[in-house]
Order: sequence, then C-alpha cells, then structure tokens
Amino acid sequence: MALVVTRAGGQEPDPGTWLLDKIDAREQAVTCQIEQTRAEIDTLTTRLRDLEQAAEHLRITRKTLLSLADQPGAGNVPPAPVLPSHPAYRQILDLFADYGRPLRARDLCEAMDLPIVAKNTEKIRAKLKRLVSQGILAETEPGLFTQPRP
Repeated sequence: MALVVTRAGGQEPDPGTWLLDKIDAREQAVTCQIEQTRAEIDTLTTRLRDLEQAAEHLRITRKTLLSLADQPGAGNVPPAPVLPSHPAYRQILDLFADYGRPLRARDLCEAMDLPIVAKNTEKIRAKLKRLVSQGILAETEPGLFTQPRP
C-alpha cells in the first residue's frame, strides 16, 4: 500500500514540481559550497604568494651575503679589543654599564669609593685613556668618556 501525501486543498502534489524543488534546493547548496571553496582558494593563493615572496627574499639575502663574503677583504674583521688584566679595568667597564651614560674620572672615583684627590683621578684618567686607545671606550669631549655604540 503506497502512502500518498496530499496538499491542504486535498490535492496530491505534482511529482515534477516536487522534484524540481528538490533539485533547486540542492543546486543552491552546491552553489554556496562553490562560493565558499573559491573564497578558501583565494585565501590560500594569497598565503602561497606571500610565502613564495618570503622564500625569494631569503634566497636573495643568502646570495647577497655570499657574494659579499667572497669579495676581497670581506673577512678582515678587526679583532675585538683585549681588556687589560688589572681588575680596575673590569670595574670601570661595569660602572659604565651600570650608569649607562658618559662619565668623568671624578665620577668613577666617587663610584669606586676612592678619595677625590689628584692622584686617584689621574690614575683613573690614565686607565680611561688606555681604554680609549684600545677602542673599548670613546672620549666624546676632553675628560668625558663613554662606551661606543655598536
């Protein structure tokens, strides 16, 4: 026995209209999926283009660095200055790092708890001048010393 669905007016639905309605609904769903998939493809295409560009930039950077390394004189990096062995030099550099600003010999004497007398300031000044001559410190103006910026 077959079940027959009837409309509100008591009429049976037209099988052709019912099938066409199902096909229309399915077509709309598939069209929506197509649009979503195209949007995902556009997003992935953009992402792929960005990654390819980043990889190309890295290749260019590598190529540039290698070509610079192959140039004559490229490996002639001056050796790092050697700090004199006396512990006062390390203490002076530590104070420069702590203060983070230019200092004078008198400032260092105070920071090192040395009496402010000519003998002490001249000894500190001589050490500062030695550090300048080795490129460890810089004298920005007469008597004012600082650490050079890298």
